[in-house]
Amino acid sequence: MDIFTALRSDHDKQRFLMKILVDTSGDSASRRDFFAELKIQLADHATAEERYFYAPLLKSDNTVQLTRHGIAEHHEIDELVEDLEQTAMTAPEWLKTMKALQHKVLHHIDEEEREFFQQAGKVLSPTQKIELAAEYQKEMKAE
Repeated sequence: MDIFTALRSDHDKQRFLMKILVDTSGDSASRRDFFAELKIQLADHATAEERYFYAPLLKSDNTVQLTRHGIAEHHEIDELVEDLEQTAMTAPEWLKTMKALQHKVLHHIDEEEREFFQQAGKVLSPTQKIELAAEYQKEMKAE
């Protein structure tokens, strides 16, 4: 498995969890559980992605701007998650913020998969792609 396949797999989990969360309502046990899982998924993914995908790409002029942009979006996602944590799940603002988070994450992963992966594929060697995937997956399992 290469790094792109590993990242896409986690992106799919994030898409699924966000879809469930925007389709639920109120302060239910299932909503709390899915939100807890999403928070873990997003935080662990961002950390591992920055270490094992973004870090090597910061070294190339061809991918440094995309990398910086991706890291900035991770911070925006973190801020939306913090807003959700501070808002009652029964409040209308919670769903509004959850939809904003969904929009931001979908934009981020779509941009990565459509643009960033193409550029990274030209920069990383076949061996790096496999080694980075192994490190990324090891970190995700350790979290």
